Formats: sequence, C-alpha cells, structure tokens
Amino acid sequence: MPTLILVRHGRSTANTAGILAGRTPGVRLDDHGRAQAEALPARLAAVPLAAAVSSPLERCRETLAPLLAARPGLPVHLEERVNECDYGDWSGRKLSELSGEPLMEVVQQHPSAAAFPGGESMRHMHHRAAEAVREWNARVTAEHGEDAAYLLCTHGDIIKSLVADALGLHLDLFQRVSVQPCSVTAIRFTRLRPFLVRLGDTGDLDSLAPRPAGDEEAGRATVGGGTGAP
Repeated sequence: MPTLILVRHGRSTANTAGILAGRTPGVRLDDHGRAQAEALPARLAAVPLAAAVSSPLERCRETLAPLLAARPGLPVHLEERVNECDYGDWSGRKLSELSGEPLMEVVQQHPSAAAFPGGESMRHMHHRAAEAVREWNARVTAEHGEDAAYLLCTHGDIIKSLVADALGLHLDLFQRVSVQPCSVTAIRFTRLRPFLVRLGDTGDLDSLAPRPAGDEEAGRATVGGGTGAP
C-alpha cells in the first residue's frame, strides 16, 4: 500500500481576513501563502511522487503549481471528493460572527452531528474524503507498486478527518488535530494498518510559542483550519 502525503493549501486571503471561505470561488493564496507554495518543491525534493491529486479549488491548485513546475510530467488529477467542506450558508462569513452560533458548539464538541445549513454534514465530508483516499490508494498501488508515494493537496478539515480515520478515532475527536497552511501530513498504509508518520509538519516551530493572554480562540478548533499564526 502507498504512502499518502497530505498537503494543506498555503495561507489564503480568506485565512488572513478571518473568513470561512468554504467553496467560495476566487479565494487565492496571499503573499505568504505563495511563498509557502514556492518552498514546497524543496521540502519534498527527496520524495519520489507517483502522482498528485488536488481539490479543485483555486488555493489548492495554486499551492501545487510550483511543485508541478519543478516536476514536469508529474500527473495531476482534480478530485471533487477532497474538495473543501460545503459550509453552505456559513460560507463567506466572518469566523468571529459564527463563533456565537449555537451550531458552532456542536461543530466543536460533537462534529459527527453537525450539518451546515444549506451545505453538508461533517460526517458526509469525512466519508467522501476517506472513500477517495481508499480508491486512490488502490489505483496508485496497481499502477506504481506497493512502495509508491503520492501527494494530495486539500483543506484543513479534510486532512484532520483523514488523520482521525487513519488513527481509528471517532470523528468527534478530529477537532483535537491541528494542521497549518502548507503543512505536510504523511500516512503510510499497510495491509494491516495505516501509520501516521508526519502530522502538520511545516519545519517552523514559531507556532509553538505561547498564545497571547486573553486569546479567545485558545482551545477552540478553527473551522476550515485557521491561518497558522501562533
């Protein structure tokens, strides 16, 4: 079974504006996000990749662009099932406004029961992404062998749910996982079990610094993944 390298897209303009972008079109990387994407080829230089799979949203395709330029001929596939969660009526709204919504407590504490008005449930998001990974695992193995590695560029909540799936955790525990923009998470699949071999690796330890006193977001999982700022 292959090794799956999960890359969260680089920091976006919606991340820095504190907006839950969801599937809103036209959300691009900001200057820092573009710099993160430009650094990705060097970070992965020693890893042979059989294929790249991407969410169809612009911020993921922009994140992959430098890597694809550095590896001519690397096949890339758009995969709708690893698209961002459909946050429905919450899409495009400020996270600071959403924090007071009764549903936010459910999202934080009991996400398997959370369904976004006009959108999808977190349970459905989890199932479609996990199904996509299982199918891509089989495809990559059949085409490139048991030891192949492939990359999947997607979104924070998708990656967190796939980590929970690999660890055998209930979806209600996935908010305990944190993945920053352009972080690398790797899962090595075997016949008997998956192994989480990297989690949210950015090579930058600044985010481990103590959060500012009175930070209201301390202890809260940011829907959509957050900016990665300490």
